[in-house]
Amino acid sequence: MTNISLKDIYIRFFRIGTLLLGGGYVILPLLQSEIAAKYEEITDDEVCEYYAISQSLPGVIAINTAVFVGYKLARTKGAIAAITGMVTPAFLCIILLANLLAQVVHVSFVQSIFTGVGIGVLALLFQAVNEMWKKSIVDNGALVIFFASFTALLGLKILPMYIVIAGILLGVVIGFFKGRRA
Repeated sequence: MTNISLKDIYIRFFRIGTLLLGGGYVILPLLQSEIAAKYEEITDDEVCEYYAISQSLPGVIAINTAVFVGYKLARTKGAIAAITGMVTPAFLCIILLANLLAQVVHVSFVQSIFTGVGIGVLALLFQAVNEMWKKSIVDNGALVIFFASFTALLGLKILPMYIVIAGILLGVVIGFFKGRRA
């Protein structure tokens, strides 16, 4: 157990939740700046690992990642504080803005706002891909798995579920042979 308060975990994840306009895929740079850069208890590498694991689990990536990070910081209570902080902004927005949005969604100014937000989210996605690339593509074996997965997904239109399973199996096999060589 760390000396990080549950209130602090909630507030930090509340901040992340307010900026999570692009969904769970943009959480990585936000977690790195709000959590890993501020606490010694968790590293950028751990955040990337939790993010990668969260992508392969059923459910919302942002919530899955919040569970892992919150648990790392303060066990079960930390995970609950992180989840609560993460979902509160979205819950409030849905309750407060649902009717308003339905009335103004066709206004050109509002559509311009959504365009700007979309571009900002795209920039965050590129940053997340860049971070995951640096942490994941560490050798030729990982590069082969990447290109095989990329080709299978876009070229052969194989379902992502099968690509994740194949990636896991290839990673285990490559790791096994690396371990035998060492």
